[in-house]
Amino acid sequence: MALDSSASDLSNSCQDRLQRAHRAAQVLSQYSGSERSLALKAMAKSLRDAQDEILEANTLDLEACQDMAVPDLIKEWLRLTPERLEESADMLEHLAHIADPLKRVMATTYGEDQNQTYVQPMPLGVIALVYESLPELAAIAAGLCIRTGNSLILRGGVESSYSSAAIVSALQSALEQTDVPVDCLSNLGGDEGTSLKDLITQDRWINLVIPYGRPSLVQRVIQQATTPVLKTGMGNCYLYWAVSGKLDTVRWIILDSHASEPDPVNAIEKVLVHREVNEMMLRSLWNYLKERGFTIRLDPELADRYPDCGFPIETEWCHPYLEKIIAFHSVNDLQEALTWINNCSSGHADVLVSESYAETRAFSQQLNSAICYINTSPRFYRNAREGTTVALGMSNQKGHRRGRISLDTLTTIKKIVLGNGVEPS
Repeated sequence: MALDSSASDLSNSCQDRLQRAHRAAQVLSQYSGSERSLALKAMAKSLRDAQDEILEANTLDLEACQDMAVPDLIKEWLRLTPERLEESADMLEHLAHIADPLKRVMATTYGEDQNQTYVQPMPLGVIALVYESLPELAAIAAGLCIRTGNSLILRGGVESSYSSAAIVSALQSALEQTDVPVDCLSNLGGDEGTSLKDLITQDRWINLVIPYGRPSLVQRVIQQATTPVLKTGMGNCYLYWAVSGKLDTVRWIILDSHASEPDPVNAIEKVLVHREVNEMMLRSLWNYLKERGFTIRLDPELADRYPDCGFPIETEWCHPYLEKIIAFHSVNDLQEALTWINNCSSGHADVLVSESYAETRAFSQQLNSAICYINTSPRFYRNAREGTTVALGMSNQKGHRRGRISLDTLTTIKKIVLGNGVEPS
């Protein structure tokens, strides 16, 4: 990702924008849910109306990438289509119609003597999204932030500068037609003279930074930021295939987990196989995956046993491929698999395929990941499905909100203690 990390003073224009975003967040937090809904509907319409301009800007980005050392993976993330833009608009509309997340009242786990106590969600304030390609994330993150009463600062890579600017321009144009302050959405591109480090150290104005992209970007933000960071995870999800697990289930889960586009957030890239799994079942799975364009890699033991089935590897177990590559490793039992997964996976979505109740119970209790899937696909849906809401990505970070990065993730809580003005007896 072409983000400038050179040391420089925060420019006056950047500091002014951060301050205005901070003030806008304070104003936006007082708006009613219906007022924020109207803004989201206007944003969805503007995104659709500006589709041609956005796609033209995206073409400029793609052409510029031909002269830059941009990996094919990033080019694919960058490529916008009418369908991707329409899906983003659909998400904005869905966010406009769901219940206001700031109006929920929750009971507390403990109270105060002779006082009523309850907890209410509150906006975080100003959120910065530092993202790599994937320009439609600008619209999705804006929708999530507006719905939760937060301001959003966007920092995309140079490779998506035209696309991001066009999307933000369309969204800001929509906000100008509503009562929502336009300053709650700002695009701070890397070509504007402010380094990434300068931005993510502005803890006076920014309340949360979300880095989204390859692990190198995420780690860079974590290492340099003085603001709170919500760590995101992508790829390197594990599946343990127990002896009792069905081949059809394993086959379906692997294929379906890679079906999320354009970024394979919860893709199964590593499979741990019990040593007693039938040889013909293994060969059948590998052939099936190869026919569908997957590359198979095997640990040294499996490579020795099946030299014609895949490429041998000894490392790579802790790193995502973010491609159609799947590595297989043989293990003796569930405990060995759990130890391996807890040490090597990305820790946001891992899977067990087993027909044993004892194994499913042990796996769900001992797995150290944000979401545990048993005999089902971990496929990531950014767009809403029944019973779920819009999600920006996945977080594997303990200490904040783990799992899907959605509306709840972008709020904090305030405890209300309500007395009657009388001194306790």
